[in-house]
Amino acid sequence: MRAIVYEKFQGPVTVQNVADPIPKSHGVVVQVTATGLCRSDWHGWMGHDPDIELPHVPGHELAGIVAAVGKDVKNFKVGDRVTVPFVCGCGTCPQCHSGNHQVCDHQTQPGFTHWGSFAEYVALDHADINLVKLPDAISDVAAAILGCRFVTSFRAVVDQGMVQGGQFVAVHGCGGVGLSAIMIANAQGAQVIAVDINDETLKMASDLGAMATINAASSKDVVGQVRELTNGGAHVSLDALGSQATCFNSIANLRKRGKHVQVGLMTGDHQHPKVPMDKVLANELEIIGSHGMQAFRYEALLQMIQEGKLQPEKLVERTISLEDICSELPIMDSFKNRGVLVVDTFN
Repeated sequence: MRAIVYEKFQGPVTVQNVADPIPKSHGVVVQVTATGLCRSDWHGWMGHDPDIELPHVPGHELAGIVAAVGKDVKNFKVGDRVTVPFVCGCGTCPQCHSGNHQVCDHQTQPGFTHWGSFAEYVALDHADINLVKLPDAISDVAAAILGCRFVTSFRAVVDQGMVQGGQFVAVHGCGGVGLSAIMIANAQGAQVIAVDINDETLKMASDLGAMATINAASSKDVVGQVRELTNGGAHVSLDALGSQATCFNSIANLRKRGKHVQVGLMTGDHQHPKVPMDKVLANELEIIGSHGMQAFRYEALLQMIQEGKLQPEKLVERTISLEDICSELPIMDSFKNRGVLVVDTFN
C-alpha cells in the first residue's frame, strides 16, 4: 500500500510503498477513505511522543470501510463504514471496566503506538470496543475530523466542563480543537469568547458562534478583557492550544468556582506551566484534564450532527491528497491554515 513515512524525527516526509497491515484476532483493517491532518501529528514528527518507533506512518483521525476482520471480532464485518477515537482502549484494564477507555492503562493510538491512517489501509485493535459505525448521512470528510479534535472538544465541553446554556465560556487557541469547542459550546447554549493571535481565525470563530473575540497578539490584558466581557469571569475556560501563556490565562480569567479544562497538549518547554494557585485556592477553581473520548459516547455526538446542531464539515478549510502531507505536516506549527485539512485522495 501507499503510505506517508518518516524515518527520523524532523526528517523528510515521503510517500512510500509498504506492506499491507494484517488484523489481529481482536482487530480489523480499515481502508481509509478520509483522514485529518492534526497538530498532534506534527508533535509526533517532532519527536515529542515517546511511543513512536521509527520508521513511522502517522495519522490518527480517520473514516473508512472495514476491509478485513480478525477471527474474534463480533460486532463488525467487511464493508462497514466506521470511524474510531484516537485513543483505543484494551477493554480489560480497570479504567476500561469503569467506562473510561480514553485513559486506558494499555491504550493504543493509531499514528503513535502503531502505524496510522496516512495510508491506504490502517490496522485497529480491539475493534468491538473502539470502532464506531457511521450513519449514511455523515460524509467521510466530516467523519474524519471527529476522531481527535472534535470528540476531544466534545468531551472537554460537555462531559468535563459540563457547559450549560447561559454560561460564559472562554476558548484560548482557535485551531481545530478550539474551533470545535466553540461550535459545541455554542450548541450547548453558552456565550463563547474566542482568543487567538490570528484575525482570520477569529473571524472563523465568530462564524461558528463566538459572541466576542480577542486577539492575544495585540491585547495588553487578555484576562482583563475576558473578565470584562463576561461580567466577572468565565464559568468554563479551555486551553485548546497547550502553551504556558494560554494555560495561565485560561485559569486566571475564571470567575469564582469556575472550571479550567486543559485540552491542548502540553509538550516541550510547556509541560510544566506556571499556575495561579493563589486564585485556584481563594476562588475554589477547578482544574480538569480532558483526553479523548470513549467510543460509546459517539452516539450523543452523532445524534447532534444528524439533527444539524453540530456541523463539523464547517471546520474543513480544504481537502488534500496523500502526497500533500509531505509538505503540509512539517509546517503545521506555522498555523497558516484557518481550518482543518483533510486527505481524501490516496492514489
